[in-house]
Amino acid sequence: MRGFLASSVGVACAAALALPLTPPASAAASPASSRTASMPAAHPAGLSGGTQSLPLTPLTRARVLGSAASEQGLARRDVRHFSMVGVIWDDPDTALHGSVQVRTRATDSGTWSDWQDLGTHNDDAPDPDSAERTSGRVHGSTAPLWVGDSDGVEVRVRAESASRTEDTARGTRTLTSATGLPTGLRLELVDPGEPGAGEPAGSEPVTRAGTPPEATEIPALDLRATEQEVQALYGSELTRSQRVKPYIGPRPRIITRRGWGADEKLREKKFVYTRNVKAAFVHHTDTGNGYKCSQAASVIRGIYRYHVQSMGWRDIGYNFLVDKCGTIYEGRAGGVAKPVLGAHTLGFNTKSMGIAVLGSFGSAKPPTAAVKAIARLTAWKLGIWGGNPKGKTYLKSGGGNLYRKGKNVRLNVISGHRDGFATDCPGLQLYRKLGTTRTTAARFQGR
Repeated sequence: MRGFLASSVGVACAAALALPLTPPASAAASPASSRTASMPAAHPAGLSGGTQSLPLTPLTRARVLGSAASEQGLARRDVRHFSMVGVIWDDPDTALHGSVQVRTRATDSGTWSDWQDLGTHNDDAPDPDSAERTSGRVHGSTAPLWVGDSDGVEVRVRAESASRTEDTARGTRTLTSATGLPTGLRLELVDPGEPGAGEPAGSEPVTRAGTPPEATEIPALDLRATEQEVQALYGSELTRSQRVKPYIGPRPRIITRRGWGADEKLREKKFVYTRNVKAAFVHHTDTGNGYKCSQAASVIRGIYRYHVQSMGWRDIGYNFLVDKCGTIYEGRAGGVAKPVLGAHTLGFNTKSMGIAVLGSFGSAKPPTAAVKAIARLTAWKLGIWGGNPKGKTYLKSGGGNLYRKGKNVRLNVISGHRDGFATDCPGLQLYRKLGTTRTTAARFQGR
């Protein structure tokens, strides 16, 4: 399909999403599987926030035992305010086999938290041979953890122990040793900052000289209005039956990047597109569940900074995010209806989109509102590209730990991250809800 909805960056209102019906010449579809379109990046004035990056050092116990390479961290210390924490290291291809734990001091009460675990296998990533992955700026990392407004931190990183047996004159004995840790370990303390001064998330659009007003949200459309929009976009390319009733769900309400306060100066200015969207991969951010829905925009700003400034990506990795109250947010820039190339499922970012639910759902059950929001979003976005939420599709692997590069893999049109990569994501409890999500999304499409 050649028609794309206009980017949500710089639209006057939600109705403008249908205009122009084709992208600018510089962003038009090309025969290549992916292409780069140069676009200006809007930047609301007055955004705050930042990242403190602190090198880890061998702990005292590690020095005494002579195992500095297997235990590193930082003793309790005062730091500037932050709300999200993660650990990075030099080589993105090196795994951290061990545990990473932090405890933090709440700014308001001065109370220290218990030790909290960070997910050491952060498997969201750009594809192996992509320009984003081979930029030389990418780091290995843990998942980031949302801890709320804090001003003190302590961290410890311990390598896992490896055991082996050895024959001796008296029989066999078991030897235990610690594996090494990756080089260049650093603690990243992220202050997500606030939306532009005087422009809180959800405020009315503000007009700047020389630019159109910028929308903070894209309102929902009912089914009839959504179908009319699709007919206007793709009328000449739809089959006869699709012109009568396209299989698409009503467009859901979406908070734009401006709505959640993205600092557009952080990301790369160019957008990268793939050809189409054949599948959706569902993720959890593994950032913990201790946030309020009123803090969701701050959590997303924290993830955005962590992905770009700490991990070295071009932009936030997910195409969309969903909070536990079911609110949908625009992720990677480039247009909510366009096939924006993300960095979410290593090996399968091409011709797919990534949807991440804010939280951790290994043992915690995902809220019903969040699961329904995924269904609404996929019914609409996959419907634009002709996808059946209950169907199967083929994607070619770009390389990963589950499928070799070049292998055509048959996947559910709505899949979990673990279907394309050996990972726990999106957490067992959320993964178990994907069957319901497929059925509900198909019903929204009128199937």
